[in-house]
Amino acid sequence: MLPSPIARRSFLRHSGLSLGGMALSQMLARDSRAGGSITSLPFAPKAKRVIWLYMAGGMSHIDTFDNKPKLAQLNGQAMPDSVTKGQQIAQLQGAKLTCLAPQHPFKKWGQSGQEISVIWPKLAAACADKICLVRSLSTEAINHDPAHTFMNTGTMIPGRPAMGSWLLYGLGSESENLPGFIVLVSTGRFGQRQPIAARQWHSGFLPGQHQGVELRGTGDPVLYVRNPAGVDMPAQRQVIDAVGDLNRLRDRAVDDPEISTRISQYELAFRMQTSVPGLMDLASEPRDVLDLYGTKGGDGSFGSNCLLARRLAERGVRFIQLYHRDWDHHGAVKEHVAGTAAEVDQGAAALITDLERRGMLDDTLVVFGSEFGRTPMAQGNGRDHHLAGFTMWFAGGGIKRGFSYGNTDEFGYHAVENKVSVHDVHATLLHQLGIDHERFTHKFQGLDMRLTGVESCRVVKEILA
Repeated sequence: MLPSPIARRSFLRHSGLSLGGMALSQMLARDSRAGGSITSLPFAPKAKRVIWLYMAGGMSHIDTFDNKPKLAQLNGQAMPDSVTKGQQIAQLQGAKLTCLAPQHPFKKWGQSGQEISVIWPKLAAACADKICLVRSLSTEAINHDPAHTFMNTGTMIPGRPAMGSWLLYGLGSESENLPGFIVLVSTGRFGQRQPIAARQWHSGFLPGQHQGVELRGTGDPVLYVRNPAGVDMPAQRQVIDAVGDLNRLRDRAVDDPEISTRISQYELAFRMQTSVPGLMDLASEPRDVLDLYGTKGGDGSFGSNCLLARRLAERGVRFIQLYHRDWDHHGAVKEHVAGTAAEVDQGAAALITDLERRGMLDDTLVVFGSEFGRTPMAQGNGRDHHLAGFTMWFAGGGIKRGFSYGNTDEFGYHAVENKVSVHDVHATLLHQLGIDHERFTHKFQGLDMRLTGVESCRVVKEILA
């Protein structure tokens, strides 16, 4: 039996509703992808995003942000046994321990009088009154890879979710055409190049779509971002649709969440083919902005990556992490720490200045620091790994400006005043994003897992504005 004919007006009315329904379903699907697992935030968020400037290799706090006049007085003399006895030391274990003075002079900068080494001329001059120095950090890992893992994931056990993945899982992404968690890596000319494993931005036991994506600073930022010769966007769209249909058929049969991840990532990759070239095209950036960062853009330098970080933040990327890999100074610390600081100084200062000019610093939380510090004892003319005391700084996102918090002892060895742990840092960052770290959990292997672990930790409210 043939279907009854449909009047023209009826057809238009019903097809209009159908098209509207299709459009609505697409918007709801988009919002579902953007949304996170947290339906309501317990705190009013002060920040929308995080830019983490990660100084990989272990920046010497003593030569950069933590002046120690007493250590300078004892330069070349034996380190008191009372300071180091029973302490965990990396490569200096069993060696004669001698004091090594701060290698560069310190000055007081800005109206706040923040004491910062002269090897940071641009950062100190432009941002001393905008940053919060925390000089009483400690960590639990003495070697690079486990220390990176602990700083990024809150545990030394490999395979756990990175903080950026936790944020995407909880808050979702504000960017439709870019990943919500992006990593950029730069390499300089000083010190040992610190290897950075991709598992430092892995999603662990969280759904795979929350994993970080590394963008390259030179050339094509993502491999295969361009279509092969002879394939245009409509043809690529057909391939994506066909693969998506096949994956959905399989997903209905086996109900595997990783298939849903694959579908969403194919869609994101397709959208990135148009969004990423625009992100990397710096022709629209005024000359004074490029000069501010000290780059023409696209050269893979730390300054170039800082400019890309600002552009990513403008496009709604939730968590942006910039690694600079050259802070491992076991030798020639005086020359190498100054050289590496010079590679980072202008970009870091420019990023804070640029964010503030654009009205973005208030809701962007900038973090600067390493996986650990370096010893006040000499390792030849360098310094060894150090976990008992080091410095990080923070800016924007509801953090106090021109403020110093905590101290190490007079040798720069132990954090002794207002101690801050890595878990305290994570708890504080989550709090500024509106998240209660104790309630932010994910069930895995029968346990309620969280970024801040099960140990006691706290939000460092003293540094909050």
